[in-house]
Amino acid sequence: MKLANIAWRNLWRQKRRTILTLISIAFGGFLAILMTAMQDRSWADFIDTAARLGGGHVRLQHPDYLEQPSLKKTVTGIGELRTLAEADPDVETVVERINGQIMLSTATDSFGGALIAYDPTAETEETFSFLEGLKEGEMFQTSKDPGIILGKKLADNLGVEMGGKVVYTMMDKNGEIVAGLARLSGVLGTGAQSLDSSMALLPIDVVRESLGYEADEATHVSVFLGDSRTSDKVVSRLAPNLPDTAAAYTWSDAQPDIASFIAMKVGGAIAMEIIIGLLILAGIFNTLFVSVMERVREFGIMLAIGWSPGQVFKLVMWESTWLALVGLGLTGLVSYFPYKSLSENGIDMTSVYAAQDSGAVEISGVGFDMTLHVGLYPESLVVILVCIVLATLSAGLYPAWRAGRVAPVDSIKLV
Repeated sequence: MKLANIAWRNLWRQKRRTILTLISIAFGGFLAILMTAMQDRSWADFIDTAARLGGGHVRLQHPDYLEQPSLKKTVTGIGELRTLAEADPDVETVVERINGQIMLSTATDSFGGALIAYDPTAETEETFSFLEGLKEGEMFQTSKDPGIILGKKLADNLGVEMGGKVVYTMMDKNGEIVAGLARLSGVLGTGAQSLDSSMALLPIDVVRESLGYEADEATHVSVFLGDSRTSDKVVSRLAPNLPDTAAAYTWSDAQPDIASFIAMKVGGAIAMEIIIGLLILAGIFNTLFVSVMERVREFGIMLAIGWSPGQVFKLVMWESTWLALVGLGLTGLVSYFPYKSLSENGIDMTSVYAAQDSGAVEISGVGFDMTLHVGLYPESLVVILVCIVLATLSAGLYPAWRAGRVAPVDSIKLV
């Protein structure tokens, strides 16, 4: 501890330089924490939203459905699939749905749309975000309710009002065109133009009857997880136990455009953090190197009176260590309150990013939440803290090596 004490006193011989270095470390840590926290929370929420709009974090469906989506490609034995999925420790909820294409007609016009048939008794807002988007009317109460729910833009295009008749046609599992009649019972407004102009919701048992499905048949089983990052593990555990007529896919397999977009954005953020880290690393290195060069004569005297090069090296590395430790403390201090405020209240970014005509930003058919919150995964925090320590210690390696290489006779002559 003697070297640690000397190193601590050495740091404060140049208070201004040390304080500026600590501020740069804290500022870099603050930026890294907030940028990473924005990425962690934003993309986790976005993936969850996509799962709630689509088919879950993991989908159990016909092996050919992913490449050629069709109402002909179904999975049966839903009960067994649900039981298998619910047994996995990372699974929270399992529901079945029927997804496909539908043609909608009124006396005014006809438009194609995207069908989602669901079980109202099994779905909640945690699994089906359309339940939050109802603007008019009411959602279904049972899986055999009459009625149809349309996106607001689609309803306007069809010229149908609440209670108005809508004729829908679909292609059943045998390739035959089947038709049904329903009255508009609800209107959705998600803020995503592609959804509001195409989405049609129907009760799952009504659609089963129209399409000739069995009671335990659907296009896919949607599996929802507590953490979307475990989807690969869940798929690897479920896949070996599935029948040949079903396959398991992660959300990224089922929605590769969203996965690619997120990967691109995360990669860009990591590159920016690396650049910021290198700039801060250069500043720390400059501080330590100048400090060593100013004390060449001092190190020469220390070596002349019996200090070994290794001890001098350790002394300078202790100075780096103190900078890292105090820098970590300051990072936590300056980051805590902004992080707490942003995680609880967020920042409304609607006026900055939202499209003027919709009030929302849409990415691959998924509306992006315009209230910016932060949330940091524990492992991300550990990585940031470790990187700060390693960067600070790395910045001290060369100055410490130079300090231990000082020639005592020559350096003592310096004034």
